[in-house]
Amino acid sequence: MRYQGREVEEGRVRLVMESALTARDRVGVQDFVLLENYNSEATFIENLRRRFRENLIYTYIGSVLVSVNPYKELEIYSKQQMERYRGVSFYEISPHIYAISDNTYRAMRTERRDQCILISGESGAGKTEASKKILLYYAVTCPTKDHMVTLGDRLLQSNPVLEAFGNAKTLRNDNSSRFGKYMDIQFDFKGATMGGHILNYLLEKSRVVHQNHGERNFHIFYQLLDGGEDDLLNTLNLDRNPHNYRYLVKGNCPRVSSISDKNNWKAVSKALDVIGFTSEEVQKLLNIIASVLHLGNTLFAEGEEGETYITTETQISNVAKLLGVDGSALKEALTHKKLTAKGEEMVSPLNFEQAVSARDALAKAVYGRTFNWLVEKINQSLALKAENYHSSKDASVIGLLDIYGFEVLQHNSFEQFCINYCNEKLQQLFIELTLRSEQEEYETEGIAWETVQYFDNKIICDLIEEKHKGIISILDEECLRPGETCDISFLEKLEDTVGGHPHFITHKLATGKTRRIMSREEFRLLHYAGEVNYNVNGFLDKNNDLLNRNLKEVMCQSENQILSDCFRREEVIDQKRPEMAASQFKNSLMKLMEILMSKEPSYVRCIKPNDAKQPGRFDEVLVRHQVKYLGLMENLRVRRAGFAYRRRFEAFLQRYKPLCPETWPNWNGKLADGVSALVNHLGYKAEEYKLGRSKIFIRFPKTLFTTEDALEAKKPEIAVTLQTSWRGYRERAKYQRIRHAVIVIQSGWRGMKARRSAKRRHEAAQLIRRFIKGFIYRHEEYCAENDYFVDHVRYSFLKNLRKNLPKNVLDLNWPTPPTLLVEASEHLQRLHMRNMVIKYCRRVQPEWKKQMMQKVVASEIFKDQKDSYPYSVGRLFLDSRLEREQISLKVLQTLGSEKVQYGVSVIKYDRRGFKPRPRQLLLTNTFAVLVDRTKIKQRMDYAALRGISVSSHCDGMVVLHMPCEVNKQKGDAVLHCSHVIELVTKLAMMASKTNYVNISLGSIRFAVSRTKEGIIDFIGGSELKVTKGKRGHLLVTTPQISTT
Repeated sequence: MRYQGREVEEGRVRLVMESALTARDRVGVQDFVLLENYNSEATFIENLRRRFRENLIYTYIGSVLVSVNPYKELEIYSKQQMERYRGVSFYEISPHIYAISDNTYRAMRTERRDQCILISGESGAGKTEASKKILLYYAVTCPTKDHMVTLGDRLLQSNPVLEAFGNAKTLRNDNSSRFGKYMDIQFDFKGATMGGHILNYLLEKSRVVHQNHGERNFHIFYQLLDGGEDDLLNTLNLDRNPHNYRYLVKGNCPRVSSISDKNNWKAVSKALDVIGFTSEEVQKLLNIIASVLHLGNTLFAEGEEGETYITTETQISNVAKLLGVDGSALKEALTHKKLTAKGEEMVSPLNFEQAVSARDALAKAVYGRTFNWLVEKINQSLALKAENYHSSKDASVIGLLDIYGFEVLQHNSFEQFCINYCNEKLQQLFIELTLRSEQEEYETEGIAWETVQYFDNKIICDLIEEKHKGIISILDEECLRPGETCDISFLEKLEDTVGGHPHFITHKLATGKTRRIMSREEFRLLHYAGEVNYNVNGFLDKNNDLLNRNLKEVMCQSENQILSDCFRREEVIDQKRPEMAASQFKNSLMKLMEILMSKEPSYVRCIKPNDAKQPGRFDEVLVRHQVKYLGLMENLRVRRAGFAYRRRFEAFLQRYKPLCPETWPNWNGKLADGVSALVNHLGYKAEEYKLGRSKIFIRFPKTLFTTEDALEAKKPEIAVTLQTSWRGYRERAKYQRIRHAVIVIQSGWRGMKARRSAKRRHEAAQLIRRFIKGFIYRHEEYCAENDYFVDHVRYSFLKNLRKNLPKNVLDLNWPTPPTLLVEASEHLQRLHMRNMVIKYCRRVQPEWKKQMMQKVVASEIFKDQKDSYPYSVGRLFLDSRLEREQISLKVLQTLGSEKVQYGVSVIKYDRRGFKPRPRQLLLTNTFAVLVDRTKIKQRMDYAALRGISVSSHCDGMVVLHMPCEVNKQKGDAVLHCSHVIELVTKLAMMASKTNYVNISLGSIRFAVSRTKEGIIDFIGGSELKVTKGKRGHLLVTTPQISTT
């Protein structure tokens, strides 16, 4: 019985299906079983269309999931979505691939029975994507350990590898699976993945050598050419242009805009590494892929005597090298065949057509067997590891079957015959298991089983697979029959053997109308999904699928380990004819049916909405075609043959109890009695429902819809009642909580307040005692009696000191310390002063530092010696008293590399006559010059400077004493400058002669010439005046400075 999971969770039930019924007119129903007119195909398709229009691509038919390919990315596959469906019962939430994945997983764990999910649909319907989503769900949600993470990665990474080697672009799908795949995922008793195994069915090997127009070969060929590194392609003797390879251009579609072969190659390379392929294995695998391309470029020609020979020596050499076989033996095997007659071996040459067929057969055999080896290699990496699990008895399995859907093409051949035979078997299994599941549920619930009328397709399966009489047996017999056999003779034998079967028609057996639309080379089978015409051309060759014995012998001797594993020596020695392709497929299918019968199945039916792969487009004709071929209407009829809706008593009662006064708001009796009272109150008729042991069964959707509509109408009244009751309860509860809280707070606060008060009084008394005792012993050494008092005195002083620390270096105030802290106070004062000085120095900018240095030098020279010095202290010394424009450019050019460091306007007094002359005094790093406009009048080197004389009065006179012995010097320079303090300070610092500055209290003597001396006298006056006095002295009247 299909596990439905818990319906009640923590006292509440989530029934999304019933909730969604209110929107059924807009988005349709999410379970086709609830369609009123379930026999109408138009109603079925309209429900699909409504949901597709709302991006609701998933719909149920009971436990079957119908998925419509949206051809666009939908935001419904995130990790949050996975968690939303995890552990939730099947119908508690909207249909999703994750819902069926989780339901299957939980059924496996709770029932301890193997499960399987069957995914079917035609090419492009989204089967491969559905299987990927299921694998991803298990990889993310299942419990894992370190080695299980690796296993999960390998499970996921097996998809890009199998898609590269087994998928191809077709007219219907850019990533069409050209093989059937069944994957077993093994879980341990804790529900964690612990292994996996893959079975593959009916790889379309003919695609290797031939593709229809608009189609491509398998992806791996194009990925290798487009994404492979240059060194790799050189090793394989390949170039990037796919047009150069005959096996890749048959469909005239080597490149597709929607496929990035380069990116896919990177994904495949990464996946091979994750799965565990060694670099040597990958290289040998690519050697085989490249050899198939070179084999396709191997050409033949006929000699004059009809013998066949190879014309492309380079290509055959490349093939031999890549396959690791002898080149001459390979050439011989491609142009000759070995025959055994009466125990003797004979070698017979092949004609041109036979040689081409042998080449193509080798290409198909090599690729097909390599694909089987690849699947087996992946199985080894997914296999259950003995070191991790000692026994697999507790292991459970979930199988994933991703198989081709029913195919009806314009030209149907052997492959379509096998595919549709597979779908007939799956439909037979599906109907059988669905009926069995329904019958088991009915018997469990004690409901009488009603016979269901349905189309039993066993008659079609017997027509195909019956021993000695079936189509496959006749095909094998015709392939084995000696003499001339052909596809037409096979068709004739079919007419003779099964011509009277009601589901078999040929051109010969058909009536006039049917005969006009059937070819003479076709036969028609009336499948469960419709009529299909099969063209018999190629049936015998494809069924034989034989490789010449000598080609097998060459392959058995290959040095390529993969090929030596694929072509066993026993195969050549064994004289028994190998099994035919159709019989192989039939036996594989029988084993698959056994596997599926041993498991509890779930179903995913995939539908393609349009052939153009456009999002939002719904092609009704195409969808109707698929609904028919997938047998969805038949499935719906089987599911609806009994009761359309069933729910557990607790779920049904929980949702609809407001509709009956007896069950609202709570039912305390037996659940069955409560449900019975509810349906009686709703007026259900006896034929509309039945009560089982734990579930209610409702026959008609209309009954459920009426109930749901009544609930919708009742909801406003329920809401008002609930609101009223809740508000009253909430306010009463709030009042009681507040009252209780107030009492608790008051009691706690009073107690705490009293305890705090008592504690404070006790501590205060102890403190006063210690303080008084300390005061008494304050003059004693530090001891237990006075420690508190002494500490308090120290603390008080330090606290007071902290608040009254000097704020700058000029503030000399310092709090008076107690006797105990005199020494410490002195240390702290020194430290604090040092810290303030350091901080002050760090804040001084370079410009201010320079200014202060100059002011310090000025102080050292003039403090207490020159009357005008105090007025200069507050004035900044400038870098220059002259603007750059005021200095003649010619003078600057004359100075050359010497830069003017300071310039000031002065008045120079001649040594003879004391005539005042305005000049500019310019100081450089090594000398000073007196400038008259554009001409340097006197240069005074610092090294020759003997001294600088100024008076102690408020005047601007300065004398620069220069040696008269030097011819170039004109004697001492007598100057008057308004900024005499600044000038003398800068000159003394630049000349490094601060000790050479002389401040005269009386007259200043200066040298007029070598033998003659001049004198400057100073007298007091009201204003500054410089005149020539008596006796030829220079008389300077200096203003008096007010001391007030």
